[in-house]
Amino acid sequence: MRITHVLSGALPALGLTVGLALGPAVAPAAADSTPSASPSGDGSAPTEAGTSFRTATEVDQGQPATASGSAGDYLYWSFPADSGQRPTVKATVKLPQSHTAQTWQVDVYDGLRRRQACQYGAQTRTAVAGAASVELSCVLRTVRAWSEPWANDPLPGTYYVRLTALGLTAADLGLPIDARLRVDSEDIGGSAAVDGSLAVPLVPGTAAGSKAAEGDKDDSSATAVLSDIEPDDGWSSGWWSDRWVWTGIGAVLAALAGIGGYTLTRGSGRPRHVPPAA
Repeated sequence: MRITHVLSGALPALGLTVGLALGPAVAPAAADSTPSASPSGDGSAPTEAGTSFRTATEVDQGQPATASGSAGDYLYWSFPADSGQRPTVKATVKLPQSHTAQTWQVDVYDGLRRRQACQYGAQTRTAVAGAASVELSCVLRTVRAWSEPWANDPLPGTYYVRLTALGLTAADLGLPIDARLRVDSEDIGGSAAVDGSLAVPLVPGTAAGSKAAEGDKDDSSATAVLSDIEPDDGWSSGWWSDRWVWTGIGAVLAALAGIGGYTLTRGSGRPRHVPPAA
């Protein structure tokens, strides 16, 4: 009877506590399902691509980018990715009506220009002769807030996308092509959280930019900011994660278990009957 009474009193409190704790976790999860930036539709989407890392065209996540070029060109774009995000790069190349078989590849590099491996996706594809287009995709690993110096983990900062054709024949070299690029991210949440963070994101030119902001005109490179793009709500904006919620739930459950255990084991509080001495 005592156990039933204790559980009946503890279960409503436990349900209320879990409900209140899960409430803030469900709302961010629903919000994170949408891209960080949506196409504006006002013609501001990039319509060209760079030809090197230094001239890469900046693109926001969720924003489509297009470019026209020639088969054999290297097309470069850059985009920001923050900790806890898992970027997905998708590229479509529209080919001319007449061409031989072509192999296209999309590569992604981080702010240190280290090539990042794709978890999955068709990073390299071959378009058969006469195919109208070829579609490529690359799902990166989750961006970490901190990593060991010797590791090749993706870190917050600028990422570069390079699109090119491999092993073109002389007949196809220089044929006109149209490319379309889009980058989206999935917020992984607390499961990707680590105990550490970078001092600054890996964005080329941030040190030079800070000198320029401080009015240091003696440094000739003070205005050489290679990339100033960043997430809409700033870097390291995702410090909050459901990891905090589940930690709080665990603490509440441990406290309730302690109270319940104490209630079950403390006895009725009445003194036991002691037989009189002989």
